[in-house]
Amino acid sequence: MTHHFPHLTWLRAFEAAARHLSFTHAAAELNLTQAAVSKQVRLLELHLREPMFDRQARSLTLTKVGAAYLPKVRDAFERLGAGTYEVFGNRRTDRLTIRSAIGFSVNWLAHRLPDFLQTYPGIQVRIISTIWNEDPGAESYDFDIRYGLGNWPGFHADQISWETLQPVCAPALARRLVAPADLAGVRLLHVLGYNDGWATWLAAAGAGSVDAAAGLQVDNSVLAFAIAAGGGGVALGRTSMIAQGLNAGLLVRPFPLCVPVQEAFYLVSPDQEQAGYVAHPDAQVFRGWLMSQIRQDRL
Repeated sequence: MTHHFPHLTWLRAFEAAARHLSFTHAAAELNLTQAAVSKQVRLLELHLREPMFDRQARSLTLTKVGAAYLPKVRDAFERLGAGTYEVFGNRRTDRLTIRSAIGFSVNWLAHRLPDFLQTYPGIQVRIISTIWNEDPGAESYDFDIRYGLGNWPGFHADQISWETLQPVCAPALARRLVAPADLAGVRLLHVLGYNDGWATWLAAAGAGSVDAAAGLQVDNSVLAFAIAAGGGGVALGRTSMIAQGLNAGLLVRPFPLCVPVQEAFYLVSPDQEQAGYVAHPDAQVFRGWLMSQIRQDRL
């Protein structure tokens, strides 16, 4: 399909010429020469093997094929324009853009964000969920909620979580687990990308007989918790991301042991000294709101 798709420059020239019924007027609109527009339309006709216009000495009219094709081309450009505006139309000065690890987005931020939106209804927000801590460039977001040790050169990082590792699973499965050694008989769910995992918790629990590498690997906590809630295994939760599942009764902690880890979630933003960086006018409002939520959690 894509191999036979006409070049957009040809389609743009055709649409403009068909709207004006003039290569000259189309050329003025597109900032091209009349010869360039005529050539692009001709290339489209050769590509489609159909004439789009009847060319007379002093007039230009659409052929039946051209008239039938024009609404399709116009609709495509309108959809492309609307889609471009929807994604890119409101730039940094209008919309506060927040990247966030998907597990934190779903299990922590989503339940608190309505408070921010209600408190500050005039602030437009865009949330972009990520799985890994890849950096697409500071110009594409205002804040990034990422997991790690907080040492990202060129960025300011505010710690917003203090994590412990805690196994969680469905209530029915928890009833089968009396001691950590019983984990040898169930599926362990691993979330890729963390420094500390099952090996850390099992060592602290003294469960050396359990194979810390066995089980199912997934790339995000949302999926791991969903599998665990469905009885598919035991996930290793972090404090900031399991409260909702525990409160809803979908997940329970089969063992009381909580193992602290150094890694945490941070609210990350580019340093003010970065060349060309201009902070969003509502950035400090969001930072203040988020940090107040963190203080309430820690009371």
